[in-house]
Amino acid sequence: MVSPNRRRILVVNPNSNEVVTRGLADALVPVEFQNGPEIVCLTLAQGPYGIETQEHVESVTLPLRQLVASRNDVDAFVIACYSDPGLHVCREATSRPVFGINECGVLTALARGERFGVIAIAQRSIRRHLRYLRQMGLLDRLAGERALDMSVAETASGEKALEKMIAVGRQLRDQDAADVVIMGCAGMARHRAPLEAALGIGVLDPTQAAVAMAIGAVQYA
Repeated sequence: MVSPNRRRILVVNPNSNEVVTRGLADALVPVEFQNGPEIVCLTLAQGPYGIETQEHVESVTLPLRQLVASRNDVDAFVIACYSDPGLHVCREATSRPVFGINECGVLTALARGERFGVIAIAQRSIRRHLRYLRQMGLLDRLAGERALDMSVAETASGEKALEKMIAVGRQLRDQDAADVVIMGCAGMARHRAPLEAALGIGVLDPTQAAVAMAIGAVQYA
């Protein structure tokens, strides 16, 4: 029987691709535990099919804020996009904790290795990610970031996604000397375990990292 006082964590996929949301839900099953917070994954219907440009990032900022401000039934929020769209404006909209998967993925990587690498979906995403790392003051811990040159949809459901991720992960490990790798898109969630097995080093799903932090914030407060 579920306790009526059970906490709830809302994981929001800011793009409108339901395949990505289902992949997030599947990847978060191992994070749940008996009498722990309920983890609910939701798709932002107003979002683009994939968040791949700065325009896409900006377009979901206000819809995310409106969603966060309207959900008084939630104890913590996770924005499941590696660009952390709307993170700060959403934090202004609620007294509850709001987590971005980029920020949480990087902070978790710092505890797992000396230098981390990032697998990006596309080359144009890298500049945006580097700007964010510079704002966080953590560029010196970045081993490198390399792109798959795929769309969000392709990483979530494409048959060749894992093959490309393994190839790029090996470059980060062998050429850039990364000792932990972050998957730089929420759509990659279902590939974490086989990618880690192929690389032989730690591979982080940033959504799992963010939800783990959210659990700590609401379960043990």
